[in-house]
Amino acid sequence: MSWLTRLRNKVSQVVKRDTPDNLWQKCGNCGQMIYKKDFLANLSVCSHCGHHERIGPEDRFAQTFDGGQYELLPVPAPREDPLKFRDQKRYVDRLKDARASTKSTEAMQVAAGAVGGVPTVVAVQNFAFMAGSMGVGVGEAFLTAARAAIARKAPFVIFTAAGGARMQEGTLSLMQMPRTTVAIAELHEAGLPYIVVLTDPTTGGVTASYAMLGDIQIAEPGP
Repeated sequence: MSWLTRLRNKVSQVVKRDTPDNLWQKCGNCGQMIYKKDFLANLSVCSHCGHHERIGPEDRFAQTFDGGQYELLPVPAPREDPLKFRDQKRYVDRLKDARASTKSTEAMQVAAGAVGGVPTVVAVQNFAFMAGSMGVGVGEAFLTAARAAIARKAPFVIFTAAGGARMQEGTLSLMQMPRTTVAIAELHEAGLPYIVVLTDPTTGGVTASYAMLGDIQIAEPGP
């Protein structure tokens, strides 16, 4: 091995050690590389094109609540795989994979805290969990959030992100549409605001139910 080859190998090793893989973020829209620290400081929005990257509940709660302080609310666990569904994989295995990758038990999480000094209940759908699909677990989370808002006399804010209803739960997933609609009616009866923030993407049965029934609708820019 020549001295030049040995020198190149040493330089390569130094560069790999001194350049962590997580220093940069590539924009999913324009492809620009953004310094990760600046990207997070800009609330996960691309400084070049204004694209809003998808983020999970933990980051969303931290951005939304005053001082990033909040209380996660427990959500009842529904019966898993009631239809014993299997496509290319068993549904129970898909759930295990989603939980392992997201560190969440379901596609929606609920928290309470203060937003601008106002006690608020916030629900966040996680697209990384089986495309944020709406199943019984998501329905339970939504009802938990609505009931918590009523009990606390607080506004209910939801960040939606879903590919639609969860096919592995069949008709049970579609039943969440009227369930959540009734919960919204209960919020209205209590005189409490229901605010929807549409994030990328919000489609299907979620759009046909609670995502389009807000007293106030806000949406991230873009398609």
